[in-house]
Amino acid sequence: MSFFRKAGLVAGLLSAALALPATAQDLQEFADSSRLVSIGGSLTEIIYALGEEERLVARDQTALFPEAATQLPDVGYMRALAPEGVLSVNPTALLVIEGSGPPEALDVLSHTGVQYQAVPESFSHEGILVKVRAVGQALGVPGKAESLISEIDTALKSVEARTADIAERKRVLFVLSTDGGKIQASGTDTAANGIIELAGAINAVGDYSGYKALTEEAVIEAAPDVILMMDRGGDHATTDADLLANPAIALTEAGRNKAIIRLDGAYLLGFGPRTAAAVGELVDALYGQ
Repeated sequence: MSFFRKAGLVAGLLSAALALPATAQDLQEFADSSRLVSIGGSLTEIIYALGEEERLVARDQTALFPEAATQLPDVGYMRALAPEGVLSVNPTALLVIEGSGPPEALDVLSHTGVQYQAVPESFSHEGILVKVRAVGQALGVPGKAESLISEIDTALKSVEARTADIAERKRVLFVLSTDGGKIQASGTDTAANGIIELAGAINAVGDYSGYKALTEEAVIEAAPDVILMMDRGGDHATTDADLLANPAIALTEAGRNKAIIRLDGAYLLGFGPRTAAAVGELVDALYGQ
């Protein structure tokens, strides 16, 4: 019997509604998390920060920290999962970050008989704490989770206080890519927007949700003081020179001042245990120490 046919015959084991919990309180302790697959780099970081990494048998491609996590089997990219790949490591539990996909794959995974729970994601101070609490509940270590929450909360409050009294806040344009000469930038409801706000700055393009390509006129109208990018390696990475050569960028304050900030993508946008440090580094770059 094929995997998909078998999955279709398994009835009532888990509702697909579990894929979208509203809060951390919707998660229950796994009956058996001895062979855990974590989908979402921040979830894997949290599991390591809780000292529960011995449960992990696999992770997805976004889990690049800590270094030890990269030695685990890779079951694919979180937004392009294949059920066969996830199940190939014989998991007893699946912990999946909200926003993973595709939906068809998640539906199959949630009906296979392997315990499946999804962790809510929101790109905010409170969202990180909710995520840690959810992982702690799923793994049956709420005490450890609350201790980690206290540490993260204190660190975030400390770095947020640094920008509380800033009157002139920097306008930041987060550039995801420049494929085809088009500036692909972040609007609202993204990790980039969240990190910009935590650093006491203003997202230069706040009139749309998600990421989209901007016209030259829109780039100029955004009037960024600073451009923020993920620090990517490889032959196809956009260099500062390439970005500054863009005619629209060249006409902005950011372009004239060559004000480009680059930080590691998982570190900058992960919204996990390292976020306070990332925000602090971004604040330093934006406003000085």
